[in-house]
Amino acid sequence: MSDAREADEPRRSNDRDDSPRGRRSEQSDAASDAREAEESGAKVEESGTKAEELSAEADEPSTKAGEPGAEADEPRSGADEPRIEGAESGPRRARQDDGGRRKYGPLGSTLVIIPTYNEAENIRPIVTRVRESVPDAHILVADDNSPDGTGKVADELAVEDDHVKVLHRKGKEGLGAAYLAGFRWGIEHGYGVLVEMDADGSHQPEELPRLLTALKGADLVIGSRWVPGGRIVNWPKSREFISRGGSTYSRLLLDVPIRDMTAGYRAFRKETLEGIGMDEVASQGYCFQIDLAWRAIKAGFHVIEVPVTFIERERGESKMSRDIVTEAAWRVMSWGVGTRVNKVLGRKDSRDSRDSKDSKDSKDSKDSKDF
Repeated sequence: MSDAREADEPRRSNDRDDSPRGRRSEQSDAASDAREAEESGAKVEESGTKAEELSAEADEPSTKAGEPGAEADEPRSGADEPRIEGAESGPRRARQDDGGRRKYGPLGSTLVIIPTYNEAENIRPIVTRVRESVPDAHILVADDNSPDGTGKVADELAVEDDHVKVLHRKGKEGLGAAYLAGFRWGIEHGYGVLVEMDADGSHQPEELPRLLTALKGADLVIGSRWVPGGRIVNWPKSREFISRGGSTYSRLLLDVPIRDMTAGYRAFRKETLEGIGMDEVASQGYCFQIDLAWRAIKAGFHVIEVPVTFIERERGESKMSRDIVTEAAWRVMSWGVGTRVNKVLGRKDSRDSRDSKDSKDSKDSKDSKDF
């Protein structure tokens, strides 16, 4: 029995078959074991490499501020941020901090654009006041070849002060065209903030610091006469009625929450002007101010209003006329009705092409400012 059990048991690993066939079998088994060990080690190494890559990806943020795709995490609505006054809309370029509040980048250098036509007696005082109120700001006087020598006075100011620049234009092309030229000049020269300001003193430079402070948390700030704290000085009741009525009319037809749609005292971030289709704007005068505010809201930018005191000019001639108001009312109505019709029909808004044609047919629209 003992001999039978030993014959039936498999040969132990230390038993050796010295025959040629046995030696070949052992060599084959050893080679197979070596290959399996090598493949197993390769799989372990590959697994470790993938684990390291996954760990590295988990440690990196999905996007970085300023890189493509960074805007995907931004909020679409401005409801979670306390409003100062007036309109607000979700920012396109603002980021969020850990508390869910909007986080804006630095403002950069400021350029105050002052369009002029026959403002020779006003330009020096207004430039002096701007320099005193915001010493770091630069000023661009955009003169439409004024017959009264405004451009010459501006050149003298530029020689005296390197913060003053002059943009000489060929002729009287209107407020909107002058501002657009100033915006483009400022963006090309690296300014981060572009400010609209009248030359006649109705926009007080002493209030500009308030607008710039508000712009730290917005894309566009409007100096408003019709929010609490805002007021006007030296206007007859009829003019105030027209201004308030015009803003209400525009706000309702265009469905925007801005109270002072025609205000001309504004501070834009460079990115805002770049994002509203500035090259497509053909509006002039009062329509220009309404148009830019409406475009900013539609593009999803955060717009706020801060109260200012508007003072009617003491020197020079006002460029207000009944035809200007009538034209503005007609255009706003066509924009509002056209947009609603196109929305119902699912068509793209064709307002810009109409503006381009209308602006060529209108002369009075080139002479206006705030109303």
